[in-house]
Amino acid sequence: MPHIHTLAARAGSTPDPATGALAPPLQLATTFEHTADVQLPHGFLYQRYGNPTQQETERVLAALDGAARALLYPTGMAAGATALQALPAGSHVLLCDDSYFSFRVIARDWFPRWGLECTIVDFTDLDAVRAALRPDTRLLWAETPSNPLLKVSDIAALADIAHAGGARLLVDGTFAPPTLQQPLALGADVVMHSATKYLGGHGDVMGGVLSFAEDGEHAAACQGLRVLGGATASPFAAWMILRGVRSLPARMDWHCRNAGQVAQFLQAHARVDKVHYPGLASHPQHAVAARQMSGFGGMLSFEVAGGREAALAVAARLRLFTNATSLGSTESLVEHRASIEGPLSTTPQGLLRLSVGLEYGDDLVADLEQALAG
Repeated sequence: MPHIHTLAARAGSTPDPATGALAPPLQLATTFEHTADVQLPHGFLYQRYGNPTQQETERVLAALDGAARALLYPTGMAAGATALQALPAGSHVLLCDDSYFSFRVIARDWFPRWGLECTIVDFTDLDAVRAALRPDTRLLWAETPSNPLLKVSDIAALADIAHAGGARLLVDGTFAPPTLQQPLALGADVVMHSATKYLGGHGDVMGGVLSFAEDGEHAAACQGLRVLGGATASPFAAWMILRGVRSLPARMDWHCRNAGQVAQFLQAHARVDKVHYPGLASHPQHAVAARQMSGFGGMLSFEVAGGREAALAVAARLRLFTNATSLGSTESLVEHRASIEGPLSTTPQGLLRLSVGLEYGDDLVADLEQALAG
């Protein structure tokens, strides 16, 4: 098997048999020829069921994650919601306490309608995870590194706990794409990505991915829900994600380098109370991150001395970091997460989340320095 960097760089680059083109073709057709008795000589029926561009992108994504099967969705939320809806009614889910805010809202507002129950647990405390397991627990939902506190969970240990209790482990790996972290190789059953972020990589496409260690019952249920519910990514989005994957290794190297430089600067600054970045030796789970990640990623957050108003003032003074939501694109972004999450947010009011982009690192540090100077 080639190295993952080679797999990514050559994603979809098999010569097109019709033209010899090395760039992957884009097939936009919504329907495909079949026989009078509905045999499928070309393997496709209708775009919602599956299409050639989506199929090629899923093949590449499965290879990157070391998965038996990958499914592409129009957004990361669609992928995650499908993984939850595919659980049997009556299932209990353990959800990590710093998971993406919208999934916590789903658990609070929609689980009762879906016949699911949820317990929120600090997944960095393995004893607490074990204590929260119930006989009807069917899924442990981890997010590592987490959003926005960059907590790091021990994937291998969580997989052991889940499997001992008859449950599956799903890892949201959005902050750490496959070139940085391989949850399935560490024992996870499913890895989820918001492909809108690092996989697409340019802030111009949305998508979500579920990659499965086994092409079994849960994968089949997620596929069935996607077909019936219509949560199929468009061929153009699939093609854009495939294009983004081809530069993923190079981009992630630069994201990691810049984020490490920014984190070191912030950690030494008098107006910063705390920096959340797993690449720092001071991070509580630094040893776990070093063991299960090949790089520490392009995401970090920091808490400004003085709380909410001080943090908002710093964000307003930034020039290279644009105030915008999302992450993983070429440009650097800043966001006051508590404002985005609203009145029920548990994020510290003084926290700013940074998506560190591909600009020159010294320029990013200089921008933060002038913003913190006031």
